[in-house]
Amino acid sequence: MATEAKYSIVREVGRGSYGVVYEAIVNQTRSKVAVKRMHCNVPENVELALQEFWALQSIQRKHENVIQLEECVLQNGQVFQPINHRYRKSDSHLLLIETCLKGRRCMDPKLACFLWFVMEFCDGGNMNEYLLSRSPDAQLNNSFMRQLSSAVAFLHRNQIVHRDLKSDNILISHRRGSPIVKVADFGLSKVCQGKGNVNQHRFSSACGSNFYMAPEVWEGHYTAKADIFALGIIFWAMVERITFRDGDTEKELLGTYICQGKELIPLGEALLENPNMKLQIPLKNKKSMPDDLCKLLHDMLAFNPKERLDAFQLEVRIRQISYGKKRQRSVS
Repeated sequence: MATEAKYSIVREVGRGSYGVVYEAIVNQTRSKVAVKRMHCNVPENVELALQEFWALQSIQRKHENVIQLEECVLQNGQVFQPINHRYRKSDSHLLLIETCLKGRRCMDPKLACFLWFVMEFCDGGNMNEYLLSRSPDAQLNNSFMRQLSSAVAFLHRNQIVHRDLKSDNILISHRRGSPIVKVADFGLSKVCQGKGNVNQHRFSSACGSNFYMAPEVWEGHYTAKADIFALGIIFWAMVERITFRDGDTEKELLGTYICQGKELIPLGEALLENPNMKLQIPLKNKKSMPDDLCKLLHDMLAFNPKERLDAFQLEVRIRQISYGKKRQRSVS
């Protein structure tokens, strides 16, 4: 196995329908990396793997708040073929790989077919676990909101729409001391073709996680502004520590919703049913949130995408809010 000489698996750190994530060591440098193995035995898995690769390899320069892809390796049986970052989607080499992955060969149970993603290692787990294990901290929340706004603006400038932003898909790194967030899991992302404003591109396939989906995603007609709605859900839940319990995993997750009796309705779905519904922000304690942050969240969670902030407006507005900033003492 070609990758065995280069990497050593240490332990499994995550598992889901998408595949398995391991902590690994680069044998030559002894540095840590994360390795995601995606089994390409069904077309749906192939599509997730390829979407993630196209998104991460299309970014021309690094951003500290976006997970970095170090290497991608195609395993076909006992043959391991590194896929070079320099290839573009139109290159015949990658087209051949894509055709191979989507062909009948990956349906043969006797022939192992995987894509291995080698990425930077984040030692702080995901943002959901990180925040729920700590007491609320306005300055930390402010830092995370700034970092995430910057990351999404960067992605949108590079014509990438994430489409599955949630606290579970945001990782934490302590490499530089203070916690740094890293947007990860690009399996549902889309790389928009051509140049121009990313918000002009239209999508029709409803995807993502229910509690973070914008109203228009439920309808199947949406733009990159759906990412802003998801960020609004994350920011609001982060500030007020609003959580729900996931029905499939039983995990406690950060996320806002509407209560109808004992039933929890995703905010986007509730707004679709009642576009004139007034959001109660803040939900818990009015002292926990200044007026400018309340207004920002309303503008991020607007029912009408045309009235919702885009990523570039959000990046500016997030730096102007008073929430979480240190107050300077007056000199007498």
